[in-house]
Amino acid sequence: MLSEPARLQLICELRSSPCDVQTLINKTGFSQSHISRQLSQLSQAGLVRSERQGQRLIFHADDPLVDDLCSLVSQRLRQNLEDKLKTLNA
Repeated sequence: MLSEPARLQLICELRSSPCDVQTLINKTGFSQSHISRQLSQLSQAGLVRSERQGQRLIFHADDPLVDDLCSLVSQRLRQNLEDKLKTLNA
């Protein structure tokens, strides 16, 4: 689920603060349809939840599991980049 860069970026944005789709568009530059599709998949996976505030739908990624998953993915990406850098420097 988090191997898709857009989903990873969205979930990282939502970890820092709950947002509506328009705020996520402004922060990421992704289209509304792309964000909605990714949020739907994240919601189905149980990584994101939403709540209605008036006409806006606010998305949250505040489950402790999300922190653990993001940390794991970040560590793995960092290790892969360090390995590639070592290969380039060799």
